[in-house]
Amino acid sequence: MQGEKQPEDANVATKGDENQRAMSTLKIQAWWRGTLVRRALLHAALRAWVIQCWWRAIVAKLLEKRRNVILKTFLKEEQAAVRLQSCVRMWRARQHYLQVLSAVRVIQAFWRAHTCMSRGCIRGYYRVTTKELHLELEILLGSGPCVMKECIPLPIKQ
Repeated sequence: MQGEKQPEDANVATKGDENQRAMSTLKIQAWWRGTLVRRALLHAALRAWVIQCWWRAIVAKLLEKRRNVILKTFLKEEQAAVRLQSCVRMWRARQHYLQVLSAVRVIQAFWRAHTCMSRGCIRGYYRVTTKELHLELEILLGSGPCVMKECIPLPIKQ
């Protein structure tokens, strides 16, 4: 038995085992290579994701700065518009006030003239100096004005 050859069936059985081993080895190698490729793809995807997050943060900051600049510009324009509207309203109110004041003065002048003509009116002005009293009186009656100007010396005690 020692020198006997093994039957061919035994040879076939070992070839089948070798084929199966080779197939198993190939499957393990394929699995390992797939794992390495998937790991490399995962790392690449994570790096891309980190870069995208960083870029999106930068773009968000830029957009926020732009938005703030636009808001500040809008606020300045709105404040300027409000200030301009306020000035225009103030000007219009002042014009109206001056118009009413002018009308009041006209009415007062006519009323005073009417009162002076019907009742009479006395107006006077005076000025005192060290030696004299200057006096000017205007008396208005229905017939016409009567103006008196007088300069009265003041007694000085010595």
